[in-house]
Amino acid sequence: MISRFMTAVMASLLLMPTAHAAETTLNQTSTAWVMTSIVFVMIMFIPGLALFYGGMIRSKNVLSICTQFFAFAGIVGLLWICFIYSMIVDTTGMQEGVFNLASFVGGFDKAFMNGVTNQSLVGDIPEFVTSVFGMTFAMITPAIVVGGFAERIKFSAMVIFVVLWTTLVYAPMAHMVWGGPGSAMHNWGVLDFAGGTAVHINAGVAALVGAIMVGKRKDWKTQSIAPHNLVYTFIGAGLLWAGWFGFNVGSALAANNSAGLILINTQVAACAGIVGWMIVEKFLDTHVSSLGLASGAIAGLVGITPAAAYVGVFGAAAIGLLTGISCFYAVTRLKRVLNIDDSLDVFALHGVGGMIGCILTGIFASPAFGGNIADLQLGQQVLAQVLSIIVTVAYSGIFTWIIFKFIAMTVGLRVSKEQEEQGLDISDHNERAYN
Repeated sequence: MISRFMTAVMASLLLMPTAHAAETTLNQTSTAWVMTSIVFVMIMFIPGLALFYGGMIRSKNVLSICTQFFAFAGIVGLLWICFIYSMIVDTTGMQEGVFNLASFVGGFDKAFMNGVTNQSLVGDIPEFVTSVFGMTFAMITPAIVVGGFAERIKFSAMVIFVVLWTTLVYAPMAHMVWGGPGSAMHNWGVLDFAGGTAVHINAGVAALVGAIMVGKRKDWKTQSIAPHNLVYTFIGAGLLWAGWFGFNVGSALAANNSAGLILINTQVAACAGIVGWMIVEKFLDTHVSSLGLASGAIAGLVGITPAAAYVGVFGAAAIGLLTGISCFYAVTRLKRVLNIDDSLDVFALHGVGGMIGCILTGIFASPAFGGNIADLQLGQQVLAQVLSIIVTVAYSGIFTWIIFKFIAMTVGLRVSKEQEEQGLDISDHNERAYN
């Protein structure tokens, strides 16, 4: 079912074990591209996501988002070199087609970057470079989660959350997806190129659980909680779009024909997401909003993330269009049904968008629909994609609940009513964004 092309792509993904073949030599072009992609993803994270989120919340809380993101970057960066990297890439005990503990989480053979030197290569790229690339994914994923319960959670709670969640949730999920032959998703034949499950569904579900556990904002549905600066959000969305080329195209770990396909698929899906959202928003809500168009672009980008290397250009357009439409309904309709204060619609955009993209990957990767996965059995592949969603939702949901429960019983989750009214910028950080 998995073609030679897919096998080659899987073997070159960002978090695969180090290649030690004697004949392997450094590829300067691909190395330069991955190093450039690291810069793109960091810009996507800070300031891109920070501005996208910051513009949608109230002015009294905008600095709290920026502060949390910088704190996340520092904490995750150090955790990464200590043990997170090893938990993701260590393949000790793994065998293709065999399920054991190593299929779900790596060991600690590379803890504290043990055995990694400036001569170590992953494929034909220095391991230090691929490691930093993977680090950026680990930084931005918990930052995505924050949007679900923004404006009311303690900074101390966020620090504990990022330590525990990155260790107990992100690292195992990343290993299942990118661990290579013998990892859970690989054994099931799941197609997930750049993190539809490990990043987007994982973050979306965690945000939803967090929003439930932390509780609704005190003014939710009683007073207007309007975005304080949609221009910030628009700038952030543009930086996210640009940074996504590093996120997706960089995951090819090469400057080659496959990277070209991923590039155009990423661009087309974003465009289609905008159009999909624009059409339904115009017909159902009688207007087209700037926030809607920005959200449509993000929805299309989320949808194409698992599919970018496997589908054709028109498959990418279909995925972007359908994801944009689905996310519109999730943001404007499903949220009302759930009655959960997911502050910045993380579940609706990343959770639902990731699920739609994951399922559609299994369809449009088929050569019958312009994809490039030869001998793909459509029904079997879609079942594998659905299984990956179920596992991600269950694992992320259960362990995120446990983490929030632990935080609630120790330092507590949310600020006081007085601090929430004052704003987290002042109460947590003694600063104002605007003076």
